[in-house]
Amino acid sequence: MKGWMYILLCSDGSYYTGSTNDLHRRIMQHQTGQGANHTKKRLPVELVYYEEYDRIDLAFYREKQIQGWNRKKKEALINGTPELLPPLAIAYKDLTDER
Repeated sequence: MKGWMYILLCSDGSYYTGSTNDLHRRIMQHQTGQGANHTKKRLPVELVYYEEYDRIDLAFYREKQIQGWNRKKKEALINGTPELLPPLAIAYKDLTDER
């Protein structure tokens, strides 16, 4: 069964990352307040990025990976600049090491 990992831009400027086996239906659920708690409080939402997978478990795995990313990494992915991901990961690690 196919799956999708997606990123939504919420009305407050935050990002929500999810996965589903029916992208159109899931986006409609988010838009009508039937999605995740995060998006219910931040309507409307806009689909800004998605990836399609042959299996839903791969989409879920990718969702969990991206949920751990900082905002700059998510924006590099959304903006189609994946070459920025490694430097952003290193910069983020350096910042967390200082805490």
